[in-house]
Formats: sequence, C-alpha cells, structure tokens
Amino acid sequence: MKSSILIVEDDAALAELLEWNFRAEGYDVRRTGDGEEALLMVREQVPDAIILDWMIDHIPGIEVCRQLRKREESKRVPIIM
Repeated sequence: MKSSILIVEDDAALAELLEWNFRAEGYDVRRTGDGEEALLMVREQVPDAIILDWMIDHIPGIEVCRQLRKREESKRVPIIM
C-alpha cells in the first residue's frame, strides 16, 4: 500500500509541482486549496502526512492545523507548513 500525502495549497502551479514530485516518488496524493475541504478530506481518509499552506481559502492553514491536532485520528499526522 502506498503512503499518502494531502497537499493543501491554493497556488495551482505550486500544488501541481508538489503533486507531480510526490507521485514520482510513489506517493498517493490528494490535494485541495481550501481549508474546509482539507478537513473533510482528512475525515474521509487520514493521510500519512500533510503539506499545509498558511494562507488558504475559507479556513487559514494554522486553524486547519489546530483542528487536526484536536482530533484523535489526526493528531499524530506529520504536518509541514
């Protein structure tokens, strides 16, 4: 089973570059540029790691991080901001 990464980045070019590189290394990649959607995506499937931008749509990255740390299922997922 592949390791999974969630990329939360609203800059489409940067998100595409990150996705391409992680896929090339064998990761299963999901991505969004929206904080609310990111929280929903983590509820549906907890990734092995998250790349999280600070300034994203609807909910800032720092608040997404806070909410993820409060949840038992996602509090230990590595987050790179």
